[in-house]
Amino acid sequence: MTEKILDKRYRLTEQIGVGGMAIVYKAVDLRTGHNVAVKVLRPEFNEDAEFVSRFQREADAASKMTHHNIVNLLDVGMDGENRYLVMEYVQGKTLKEVIQERGRLSAPLACQITIRILSALEHAHRNGIVHRDIKPQNILVHADGHIKVADFGIARIADSSTLTRGDMVMGSVHYFSPEQARGEGASPVSDLYSTGVVLYEMLTGRVPYDGENPVAVAMQHLHTAPIPIQNIAPDVPPAVIAICMKAMNKAPEMRYQSAREMAADLRMVLDDNGKRSDPEFIVAPPPSPHVRKTGTLSDSGRQRRIDERNRRLKTVWTVVSIIATIGVIVGLYYGTRMLIRHYTTTAVTPNVVGMELASAVDKMAENGLETSVKEVSSDDYPAGTVIMQVPEAGETVQKGRDPVQLLVSSGARKLEMPALVGNTLSDAMGLLKSMGITSITLDRAVSSQYAPDTVMGCVPEAGTSVDKDTEVVLTVCGGEAVVPDFSGLTLREAEEKATDSQLTLSATLNYADTDSAGKHGLVAGQNPAPESRVLLQAPVSLSLYRNMDAAERRELEVTVPDSAADTTVRITLQAEGSTMEWVYVTYICAADMSRTQKVTVDLPDDRNYVCKAYADGTVILRVNLGAD
Repeated sequence: MTEKILDKRYRLTEQIGVGGMAIVYKAVDLRTGHNVAVKVLRPEFNEDAEFVSRFQREADAASKMTHHNIVNLLDVGMDGENRYLVMEYVQGKTLKEVIQERGRLSAPLACQITIRILSALEHAHRNGIVHRDIKPQNILVHADGHIKVADFGIARIADSSTLTRGDMVMGSVHYFSPEQARGEGASPVSDLYSTGVVLYEMLTGRVPYDGENPVAVAMQHLHTAPIPIQNIAPDVPPAVIAICMKAMNKAPEMRYQSAREMAADLRMVLDDNGKRSDPEFIVAPPPSPHVRKTGTLSDSGRQRRIDERNRRLKTVWTVVSIIATIGVIVGLYYGTRMLIRHYTTTAVTPNVVGMELASAVDKMAENGLETSVKEVSSDDYPAGTVIMQVPEAGETVQKGRDPVQLLVSSGARKLEMPALVGNTLSDAMGLLKSMGITSITLDRAVSSQYAPDTVMGCVPEAGTSVDKDTEVVLTVCGGEAVVPDFSGLTLREAEEKATDSQLTLSATLNYADTDSAGKHGLVAGQNPAPESRVLLQAPVSLSLYRNMDAAERRELEVTVPDSAADTTVRITLQAEGSTMEWVYVTYICAADMSRTQKVTVDLPDDRNYVCKAYADGTVILRVNLGAD
């Protein structure tokens, strides 16, 4: 898609990345001239509701965040069937590339980078967003050293059925948390686990777990301890190792519970030059044993009394222990009965939101739960799909009591098409968009009955039942202009007359050869013909007389950049003070032709001209040409 212009604004210049669901291009914003990164959903996923939803979730997530350590979202749009996100362009490398080039990073540098990742995550988590795919490939290192976290909001499915989907999951399986490996939902502490894995890789130059296939790697996340960092990088301070290992704890509750907390420990280590151990990991030495003083008892009777008292205490403690043991056994018996009764009479509600009604009812029945159904209109869910459940998924409910309520979509809200004929275009568009209708096609036509930009017709007609997905075609009055006779005018005069008549001139410049030097440079023909009635600003194509003896000719040498493919070359002329850029000639420079060609240009009149040569849309030559 390189060299394609999206939405008449973003010119894609080169492909810079490929993911499981999208392709990333470097592009130029034609309005600002700035470089941007454009992420385009792969064409094969345009009709896949799951991928479209995930793509939209990324846009929604990114729109909620503005942070100096996050790749910020600039725009969202569609161009035909192409869904795209526009992000700021980061000139630099991924953290993965940095690690591959440099190997192990120093502990202070790794800590600094991790702190910036955590700063981005703290901002995201405060906004209710879990990244779910933290990995060095998603950490961008700007040429000036700034750290940017990318790809927020893309859901990564981590159950066993997706571990065989090739590169969609392979890039993430080395970094995701044990709970993701089990197919459970990700939480903020899952992001912190992944951050710990990234820190491990920076400190050691290798990932903690590797294997022949994704499943093998996932199983290591669940059951295997990583190779100790000090075995690979003995110079890493113990405090840094402790922080990394806490973040990578397999039990979520034993990890850091916030990005801020982990970043604070890393900052403390940096403040102490990595020599101070984190307080949470300092193991206090055992207390010194008491020194028992010994001596001889002169009074043997006193010793006997002490021994008797000890025997009585031992007997009391034996009785107490027996009673306590009996109490524990009784408690376990009744507690076990209560647990069995609880688990046989209760159930945890499964998640059925997004499922078809029949499947949702069957899933509830499998868990011993009854259901009640209520239909509601929804613009976001197709008819027959569960859009909400009460109680929510994961709640424990009593079997045989109140049924689980399922709210099911009856389809999009039905609306009545309003009467739009006679309204201005802006009013009609505003009314349709307020109804949620966005698929609108404009068809301009000539009319003497309506003012310009007034709706003349509408399909569907007023009163028709529609919904937000209905495609609407508006026929709009484009105004009316009468084409004047341009014959015999110079090109400069023709431009002025077209402007006065509210018309435009076609950019293609045609020539008609003549033997008369007096006709040279004058209009020889036009299309549409004089007196034709056309839309305002409609284009008129002109041809000029050309006499070879009278023509002012200039020879250019055009050198096209080397390429293995054929190159389209376009030569244009623009007169000084004119807004028109005329296409003089277009030709193909084949891959096997000389990259330098000589082109002869005939100037249309005695004005000064700027001549430009384009190679596949890029300006490769600009010269000023003036008539003698």
